[in-house]
Amino acid sequence: MSARRLRNTLAVPAAAVLAAPLALAATPVTAQEHATSDLTVTYVESARWNTGYTGEITVHNASDADVDDWTLEFDLPEGSGVHQLWNATLSGSTGDGHTVTPPHWGAVVPAGGTYSLGFTGVHTGGNTHLLDCTINGAHCSGDPSPRPDHDAFNIAYFTQWGAEERDYHVRDLITSGSAEKLTHINYAFGNVGADGTCFMTDEPEEGDAHADYGRAVPAEESVDGAADGPGQPLRGNFNQLRKLKERYPELAVNISLGGWNWSKHFSDAALTPESRERLVRSCVDLYLRGDLPEIGGAGGAGVAEGIFDGIDLDWEWPGSDGHPDNVVRPEDRENFTALVREFREQIDALGEETGHHYELSSFMPAGAWRLDTGYELDEVMRDFDFITVQGYDYHGTWESATNHQSNLLPDPNDPGDVISAETNLRAYVERGVDPATIVLGVPFYGQGWTGVEPGPQGDGLFQPADGPAPGTHADGTEDWKVLKDLPGFELHRDEDLGTAWIYDGTTFWTYDDEIAMTRKTDWALEQGLGGVMIWSIDGDDADGSLITAIDAALGGR
Repeated sequence: MSARRLRNTLAVPAAAVLAAPLALAATPVTAQEHATSDLTVTYVESARWNTGYTGEITVHNASDADVDDWTLEFDLPEGSGVHQLWNATLSGSTGDGHTVTPPHWGAVVPAGGTYSLGFTGVHTGGNTHLLDCTINGAHCSGDPSPRPDHDAFNIAYFTQWGAEERDYHVRDLITSGSAEKLTHINYAFGNVGADGTCFMTDEPEEGDAHADYGRAVPAEESVDGAADGPGQPLRGNFNQLRKLKERYPELAVNISLGGWNWSKHFSDAALTPESRERLVRSCVDLYLRGDLPEIGGAGGAGVAEGIFDGIDLDWEWPGSDGHPDNVVRPEDRENFTALVREFREQIDALGEETGHHYELSSFMPAGAWRLDTGYELDEVMRDFDFITVQGYDYHGTWESATNHQSNLLPDPNDPGDVISAETNLRAYVERGVDPATIVLGVPFYGQGWTGVEPGPQGDGLFQPADGPAPGTHADGTEDWKVLKDLPGFELHRDEDLGTAWIYDGTTFWTYDDEIAMTRKTDWALEQGLGGVMIWSIDGDDADGSLITAIDAALGGR
């Protein structure tokens, strides 16, 4: 119950006793009278040494009434425990958890304010965050948010490098309103090394363990407003994703392995039964069991357990060229099938231990020729929960003429090779894939060329270009949140194709706005597809305009 709803509930009784002494209005409310969702709790591990640590707990009161009667209950991870508490009473401590109440002299949590308490504890090197935490019977993070109000997939890739390079943080998923509209987050990316295993490193271009779990996130960037403690073993994006899942318990978070830059060693890792077993075991241990190597004072056995709900394979591409450094073999096709089977068997075995179903998905290519050289679809689809299919980069600045990068249907005026979401879907269905297991990928960025003449239609489409247009992070690409506000451009669109582009007489950008996203989502549902996938969420604006358009088209609130 919100503070506003609390005031509405009490309005009639308050009017009935208007003549009562004013002192009563300032009397702190009890736990029974108080709207428990107005009380929330944050926790910070403020210091760590050898086998001990200091924890600081803050109770937040969002209501307009003081609270003097509260009960905090929580458990701690295995190996951690409370040693000595101050500013509160440890009224119960068992193997099932800890119960904390105000000290005997009282402890009011003021209206709109906070009350802090702390403790020293013991640890064995792992996490010390509060588990199963409740305040007056309600979840410490507030009322958990429900899943989106539809049955379709709404999947967003969250980039490892987003916080440092793009100032996009896990917290922005909440402030933009995006988190409540998503069913899945795919965290991009995990790397596969030359030894054929999943690994963590801070070696440039090979990994960013610092961003994943080493960086101490400050309070202003944190999901719950509490900073990461400098010595706690889990920090960075991973800890923020853990906090996000506490607030959105039905949101699935999967680790995506590979990507364009990190698919180099997949072929080697998938080559033999022994190499496949080793790769999968390493990925399961690292991400699902959460055994992070100790790097920069962070990490440890099991510290990331529970963050990831599954694995997304992003091998680009089995049996065909991707990044120039990739190893490619003709037998990749059969080996990919065997690798997928190994992943399914191992994650299902883990699920029998934990009682949790771990998802397995794959990012799959546009173009029938890649399907025939790299995938035995009739075999691998048995082991996937769903697949996401590339719905962008159909054309781009590696080509010398402007074109659509994400069209639903073939453009009859396209002078080049015809490619579209429709032709891609047909290729999958003809090879026996159930459309309901396919999720359509859509871009939150645009492809751009410069040195473009207007052409016969005056809109720059299908015209030769001098080269890629300048972009914020790389020439030829730009986030939608930047493109939508570029001055001096005229907007063009093709409703049937679900495309939009802007042109200023010299520079041409093909991109998707809210109208195009609505059209694409509608089309996906009309075709019986499972939903929509976004690359990548940091391209949206601060209001989550694109994700809101997708959610509405999927049938959201």
